[in-house]
Amino acid sequence: MTTSGTHHHHVHAPNRFIHEVEATCERRGLRLTPLRRRVLELIAADERPVKAYDLLDRLRQETGKSAPPTIYRALDFLLEHGFIHKLESINSYTGCHHPSERHSPPFFICKQCGHATEFCNSEVAELVLRHAHELGFAAQEQTLEVHGICARCRRG
Repeated sequence: MTTSGTHHHHVHAPNRFIHEVEATCERRGLRLTPLRRRVLELIAADERPVKAYDLLDRLRQETGKSAPPTIYRALDFLLEHGFIHKLESINSYTGCHHPSERHSPPFFICKQCGHATEFCNSEVAELVLRHAHELGFAAQEQTLEVHGICARCRRG
């Protein structure tokens, strides 16, 4: 479950992430095809959000072929099941730190280095949904992305 009220730092651990997604697929009866797995591996290996066409280029280098619809179908599957997040403002994808849970975390995106940090705090998403409900608004999706300069870049 996402942390309530506190923030915790996530260590970049692609193999652990892939194994958690595989286990979640098995529990949910989902099929992680070789292409879906490879797209997931490419996203997991990158410490920064990655664009669909960058994934396409990498797959073409490996296999000599790949079409945009193929990549987008894999991305759609991974998004639908909460294994990755799409950062709308930069049109990029990043792995989810809690792929076995459904959640919509806010992200802090550095304008200098491009690193995106998932803020694991369920209170933020709950506050937005509660306020939407109070307004009579039927929220279907939410994306909160804060752009600025990360601590590492600020230290320079």
